[in-house]
Amino acid sequence: MENFNMVAKTLFGFEELLAKELTQLGAQEVKTGVRSVSFVGDKGFMYKANMALRTAIKILKPLKTFHIKNEQDLYDKIYKIPWENYMSENGSLAINATVHSDKFKHSQYIALKTKDAIVDRFRDIKGTRPNVDLRFPDLKINIHIDRQTCTVSFDSSGESLHRRGYKTATNIAPINEVLAAGLVMLSGWDGQSDFMDPMCGSGTILIEAAMIACNIPPNLMRKEFAFERWQDWDVDLFEKIEESLLSKTRDFHHKMVGYDKSPSAVNKAIENVKNAHLEEFITIKHEDFFKTRKGGDEHLHMLFNPPYGERLESLNVEEFYANIGTTLKHGYPGTNAWLITSNMEGLKHVGLRPSRKIKVFNGKLEARLVKYEMYEGSKKAKKSN
Repeated sequence: MENFNMVAKTLFGFEELLAKELTQLGAQEVKTGVRSVSFVGDKGFMYKANMALRTAIKILKPLKTFHIKNEQDLYDKIYKIPWENYMSENGSLAINATVHSDKFKHSQYIALKTKDAIVDRFRDIKGTRPNVDLRFPDLKINIHIDRQTCTVSFDSSGESLHRRGYKTATNIAPINEVLAAGLVMLSGWDGQSDFMDPMCGSGTILIEAAMIACNIPPNLMRKEFAFERWQDWDVDLFEKIEESLLSKTRDFHHKMVGYDKSPSAVNKAIENVKNAHLEEFITIKHEDFFKTRKGGDEHLHMLFNPPYGERLESLNVEEFYANIGTTLKHGYPGTNAWLITSNMEGLKHVGLRPSRKIKVFNGKLEARLVKYEMYEGSKKAKKSN
């Protein structure tokens, strides 16, 4: 099978994580960009990347890159592409455009011009034209304009890869699955200890952490990838790759626990864990973290996303973050505690010195992923041993 170029899209700040994932999966010529990583592989690798990458949002297969002077020029160059080789006149298409240019302003208009060129070509050659179907198109086309350079790609993923398929329910401020997986990876979680999310919401961080610990491909539960509607779709190859990925899963011999003080969040988390078939690894409990203590002497890896924004309005921010610090200090020795927050003011009240701070984005919000190392006994005692 021949190799071709591909681009994996990701969240800002996760480029290095994604590049490492791609390299470990066996991609060639891996290069990081901004919110993207380019690489080379064959069709089987494209299937594998969609199934197995944890920090990718989309896998694009570039078709053509050209220089454009104006909208008419774009239309002419899109029209020249032999679209009939990639889809049938009775099929359906959807176009997504992103534009970074002073010359071309409106991504909607660019998408419309592209659609016109494609359907006009079909009408001229075949006498009939494909339909637009935004939800389940046979071909999803991505147009990217950077200044005057236009790249036309096929979107092999379809719906964003963060939609893993295990979430039926989310609570007020759910954390996106790709973001959760990236945070777990940034925190250095390796599946070699107990894991806890003391404010687990709908359970996303726990589920992603369990899949990492067991090396379960994150997108096995997906109903469909866009490439399954392509004309060169190879179901036997896909199943072979799926089997090979499944044969690399591993056992996990520690405990994973999630607490939440909202009964509805607890119910949703239990449901999502069950959908992901991870209930043998993850236990969800209805608990107020501030009233808990760590059980046992085992090392604990903790990662959580405290409530913020609207969810915090009913809370006193200073007191809430101070309680996090106090609970960690008095109740959780032998713990590496990581938390993500966009509330920089709140962080000042934790009262502990973070040993790491990593800048990340939660949607549009700039946030910090911070690490607090809670030692067994005092630090002095630890050093003199």
